[in-house]
Amino acid sequence: MIGGSDLKNGMTIIYSGAPHRVEYFQHVKPGKGSAFTRTKLRNLATGGIVEYTFKAREDIQPAMIERREMEYLYRDGSDLVFMDPESYEQFPFSAERCKDIRPYLKENMRVTVVRFEDKVLDITVPNFVELKVAKTDPGLRGDTASGGSKPAELESGGVVNVPLFINEGDVVQIDTRTGEYLGRV
Repeated sequence: MIGGSDLKNGMTIIYSGAPHRVEYFQHVKPGKGSAFTRTKLRNLATGGIVEYTFKAREDIQPAMIERREMEYLYRDGSDLVFMDPESYEQFPFSAERCKDIRPYLKENMRVTVVRFEDKVLDITVPNFVELKVAKTDPGLRGDTASGGSKPAELESGGVVNVPLFINEGDVVQIDTRTGEYLGRV
């Protein structure tokens, strides 16, 4: 058990019977009365955010979250199928819950799966991925000096703005946190 004054950003705790991640905290020591901590907690099962104030001496149960590297295999209808590379166990996960990372997923990519009590809560891709440009308008000679950009469809199905000199078949590096083009590989 931890106290309310021990909370930090990124910690995972059990609140109302479900795992929550501390998104924001503020320790407050008023002139009168006891100290407390204001928090914003993200429910890892639903994604919702709740605000709660913990007393400094309130007991809080930490959540034991397991992070495991897995491999994305393929899309099966409305699910994405992942595999544990050690046990070769395959499991489906809702594509709707992966809509933020879906533009960067390609087959055989390693991802991090967050589990709590054998239930998958979240899937994250690496911060930087290299993907091939599947479709874009052709670049013209001298486009490197203009500094413009154009949309490009990636092999994973996502769309990102790239400089005008990028052509179909080029491999580009993308920052998955912002969705921005970083460079040509």
